Amino acid sequence: MRIAFHTLGCKLNQAESELLALRFADEGYQIVSGDGADIYVLNTCTVTHIADRKSRHLVRLWRKRNPQALIIVTGCYAQRAPQELAQVGAGLVVGNGRKMHLLDLLKGEIAPVTHCSPEQLMADGISRVRSFIKIQDGCNDSCAYCIVPKVRGREHCLPMADVVKEVKVRVAAGCKEVVLTGTKIGDYKHNGANLRQLVEQVLLVTSVERLHVSSLQPRDISPELLDMWRDHRLCRHFHLALQSGSDAVLGRMRRHYSVEDYKQAVSLIRKSVPDVAITTDIMVGFPGESVEEFEESYRFCEEIDFANIHVFSYSSRPGTLASGMPDQVNDRLKKERSLQVLDLAQRSLHKFCQRFLGQRITVLWENEVTPGSGIYSGLSHNYIRIFTQSSEPLTNQFRLVRPVRLHKQGLWGEFTDED
Repeated sequence: MRIAFHTLGCKLNQAESELLALRFADEGYQIVSGDGADIYVLNTCTVTHIADRKSRHLVRLWRKRNPQALIIVTGCYAQRAPQELAQVGAGLVVGNGRKMHLLDLLKGEIAPVTHCSPEQLMADGISRVRSFIKIQDGCNDSCAYCIVPKVRGREHCLPMADVVKEVKVRVAAGCKEVVLTGTKIGDYKHNGANLRQLVEQVLLVTSVERLHVSSLQPRDISPELLDMWRDHRLCRHFHLALQSGSDAVLGRMRRHYSVEDYKQAVSLIRKSVPDVAITTDIMVGFPGESVEEFEESYRFCEEIDFANIHVFSYSSRPGTLASGMPDQVNDRLKKERSLQVLDLAQRSLHKFCQRFLGQRITVLWENEVTPGSGIYSGLSHNYIRIFTQSSEPLTNQFRLVRPVRLHKQGLWGEFTDED
């Protein structure tokens, strides 16, 4: 029986989809990438109306191309509005609470026909290069714009032993990089252990070659946590959520930090971690965002000098505080502001990348950009996208290159005799 997984949204969704795929493979399902599957599983996002629209489009597309297939939709959109997904053709809609029990729901209804080991799965169905592992889920905050607490529930964390075991499984299957992810991983706590102790344990008892700690909040940053980055296996990349560089907007958003708090966190990271890349999220068009507040936020982004910025326009989500706020910003202004910050993001990325021209950089290489082209891309330790040409396979290898020029959203690297 062939099953295809498609994931929208955050790294947490990616981690859950990977684990589901491993479980299905262990029961004998064949993991495939697209057309011709007997079962499709769509793990959805509902952070914006655009994410909702993508989910509905995929369900309709699969139903049209493969009318006999079972289409299962799960994730945050499925949790928020299951009836909308059923109406467009989903055969089974499963909320977040039962997402990880999909296999149990299907047992007895559809019989698998072949066996596939986790090692085969990593080779055929999931990237062997980089694996996402969930360590925490849910959120106890109540940011005015965010629907995540409603669709993910209260915070809960996985036991440290379970996380370590899962890292070992992925490493044994050949995975070179593990990403620890969750809704708010900085709040990780289980039986007295915090995030720092979890990371320390993973580094101590597993042979993972590269470990990436995903998105953090300014309040998570401390000298004790940053001390862990003396281990070269930790990626020198921090995604530190900002949302706005205006204190007034942050207050209306109900974020629990000021721009000064954010600035201090960035300063501490840069003092502690050489060559670090700091990236962020910026929302434009939050209700009531004035011209002055937007310009203040823009200037703050210039001042911080991010390695990259993920820009998105405010999207009203049903049931959130912000959806009922006055002074909603019109779509035209949102688009104008988004384009301005996107331009800044592009210039910031190029500026950061240029710092590494001519240096020797270790890259974890992924797949060919286009099959048969011999052009590979991968990520450096600080998550710069690097491209190169090679007549030999590079996938899932750490290799040194020297970046010689800007290329697309990163750098073009060349091998040298000494490398």
